Amino acid sequence: MKLYVAVAVLAVASLGLTACGKGGRSASKGPDEFAISRNAPLVVPPDYSLAPPRPGEPRPLGDANTQTQAAEALFGPGVKVPPKSAAEQQLLDKAGASRPDPAIRSNAGDPKTLTVDKGVFLRDLMAAQPGSTNAPVAEVKIGG
Repeated sequence: MKLYVAVAVLAVASLGLTACGKGGRSASKGPDEFAISRNAPLVVPPDYSLAPPRPGEPRPLGDANTQTQAAEALFGPGVKVPPKSAAEQQLLDKAGASRPDPAIRSNAGDPKTLTVDKGVFLRDLMAAQPGSTNAPVAEVKIGG
């Protein structure tokens, strides 16, 4: 009985090992699809119609609500956005989202603005005046 089990295990092992070998039809190498096809360059053409916003000008999209635009894009034109619940409105009021600061871009570099200390380089970068010649330069060393 032990001999039959040993022969059966040996036969299964030899069949398993022959499946790993290269031979027969699987040994022929087919064409490499990456060698014969051309890859398109990864270049995004510039969009010359974009211009930086000017202070005081109306937004290019008008006064359209972004939430309404998103709902219309998802569900079709004419869809009504449900009003905010009392809890949602209270949360937005406490977070200050209902009255955004119109001068937020001017206040971002203000020394009184609280920021996380990220080191000397960032402090020098934030303190540099536009057009100054002593602005810090980032240096990247690769390999060693």
